[in-house]
Amino acid sequence: MNAFDPRAGRAPAALLGCLLSLAFVAPASALDDVKGLTKMDFGKTEDGRAVELYTLKNGGLTVKVTTYGATVTSIEVPDRDGKVDDVALGFDSLKGYLGEHPYFGATVGRVANRIALGRFTLDGKDHALAINDPPNTLHGGEKGFNRVVWKAEPVESPEGPAVKMTYTSKDGEEGYPGNLTATVTFTAAAGDALRIDYAATTDKATPVNLTNHSYFNLSGDAGSTILDHELTLAASKYTPVTDSLIPTGEIATVEGTPLDFREPTAVGARIDAMKGDPGGYDHNFVLDLDGGALAFAARLYDPRSGRVVEMSTTEPGVQFYSGNFLDGTIAGKGGRVYKKHDGLCLEAQHFPDSIHHRNFPNTVLKPGQTYKQTTVYKFSTR
Repeated sequence: MNAFDPRAGRAPAALLGCLLSLAFVAPASALDDVKGLTKMDFGKTEDGRAVELYTLKNGGLTVKVTTYGATVTSIEVPDRDGKVDDVALGFDSLKGYLGEHPYFGATVGRVANRIALGRFTLDGKDHALAINDPPNTLHGGEKGFNRVVWKAEPVESPEGPAVKMTYTSKDGEEGYPGNLTATVTFTAAAGDALRIDYAATTDKATPVNLTNHSYFNLSGDAGSTILDHELTLAASKYTPVTDSLIPTGEIATVEGTPLDFREPTAVGARIDAMKGDPGGYDHNFVLDLDGGALAFAARLYDPRSGRVVEMSTTEPGVQFYSGNFLDGTIAGKGGRVYKKHDGLCLEAQHFPDSIHHRNFPNTVLKPGQTYKQTTVYKFSTR
């Protein structure tokens, strides 16, 4: 079976070997034997489907993941004084995730980010998608991977407790061709790291671009924004966009722009220079990576709490979103109302609208190939 690589169409043999040997699925009855992994009922969807919540603990890290949308609901880590807080935005119960929200913690697909005008042509056939972010398609459409119930299995892993989630997207679902089976494995790895491994196969050629949409606020303080968080991005280039946030096709330098985060810079230091409504960052950065191997992509540091999250990925890009559309209309955990810039996203993915830009890394997965990507969020303090 061929493997799908962001740049060349094949994954390096060493990387594939590492990913394939990472974990094996334990029988469901073996849940109690997976140290650091517990499961509980999380409620039911409106059509009566049962939803589960898994808790993974390893060292100072506790992560909770629900089968609804393969969603990360909570990330608890200590600050420099040992005080543990939840650093991910979201909800206390399933009800919040069933309602309208900006993809808190969700796995998004079949194609993350935007597709221009909700249309594309593949192998000579036109495909029409839902326009859920006029005039474009966003994060898979009206009922993307964030709005379905995934099947979960406990996983034995040498790195720590893990849960593997699987979903089969039927041919024609949300307008996409092919029966696509996707898996996402969440691991609470040693060293306080949340590791996310993705895989997918299809029986027809189809675009695929998966990511996790967690919103971080490392302060653990319900009343603070992320504007004083210091961000570093291993990206010397980015993809400029139109007013509707669709790439123009250009790959431009960050040099001399407010998008230059090659050195640690407060998120709010130059955010006023980002014009437009509602203002802020919502851009794809072209990572300075080589060959699709797992490599450093970003680092986020909160000076107040001392918390750090370092992101590594095999993906060619990362979408940095500064929570511009959080407008105080959503009440989240503990009744907190989420306002503009209360959280930020670092979404490892292929470039937006790649299906329309031949100079962007390929997002088309074909029968006989396997889509694979890995992203790691490692937490620490200083």
